[in-house]
Amino acid sequence: FYLYVGIIIIIISALIIWLITNHLTKPISELTAISQSMAALDFHAKYQSRYSNEVDLLGENFNWMSEQLERTILKLQSANEQLEKDVSHELKTPIALIQGYAEGLKDNIMDDMESREFYCEVIMDEASKMNIMVKKLLTLNQLESGYDRLVMERFDIIDLIKGVLQNSEILIQQKEARILFEENQGPVYVCADEFKIEEVVTNFFTNALNHMDEKKIIELKVYRQENTAHITVFNSGKPIPEEALEHVWDKFYKVDKAHTREYGGSGIGLSIVKAIMESHHQKCGVENYHNGVMFWFDLPLEEES
Repeated sequence: FYLYVGIIIIIISALIIWLITNHLTKPISELTAISQSMAALDFHAKYQSRYSNEVDLLGENFNWMSEQLERTILKLQSANEQLEKDVSHELKTPIALIQGYAEGLKDNIMDDMESREFYCEVIMDEASKMNIMVKKLLTLNQLESGYDRLVMERFDIIDLIKGVLQNSEILIQQKEARILFEENQGPVYVCADEFKIEEVVTNFFTNALNHMDEKKIIELKVYRQENTAHITVFNSGKPIPEEALEHVWDKFYKVDKAHTREYGGSGIGLSIVKAIMESHHQKCGVENYHNGVMFWFDLPLEEES
């Protein structure tokens, strides 16, 4: 009797253990399979809730994570495809020009020296534009990837702006621009990466030079706002169309493609500015006025020693 009872108890216990184990391990095995699919970038498999317990909660979190990863990867793929198209488009024009003029030189289409010099100048100019664009793309890639670390230091933003203006003296004369900047105002010390902020000011100033109207006015100002230095660069000219304002920071975006091509712009400068300011966790922006456009950025103020 005891033998039979013992066997029956063992069988029932084994059955109960199997049912409980299956109840626990089946959803875990399913989650394991889903995670393997996710690792292989297959996000179609989804966990089906059954028991409203902790395992089901984990499964729902897996489903949410899978959806988020799928969206993110699709966005990255779309952005990568768009970037490839943009780069390809931006390179096609200079490459085609270089190829065309080089073939012209090779075939001696123009016999006079003046025409040959013109062909050579076009080739050199387009090669220079390509070189600048590639350098800017590399800079932007380093900033966006986080590989380019900031070197934070205390410096006078007034002196930095004066240095940018001095370095741009030849361009200012060529453009016959009228620069309005109060150079004698007291020092305004900020804390940032001085080299990168110089690039921000240079990009804003160069952009202003290339877009000013016949009044040819560029005004730079530095304001103290509590713990922040607010730096602005204004140029007289046509306001940016409202629908284009939010896109001026996008890579390769050009409000006026013909004009940008004319002065050799690549459409990357403002993207670099945005990336630099984001790496500093500071704000930048653009505002339209009836008589021009103003770009601005903020930096934290440092007390004078």
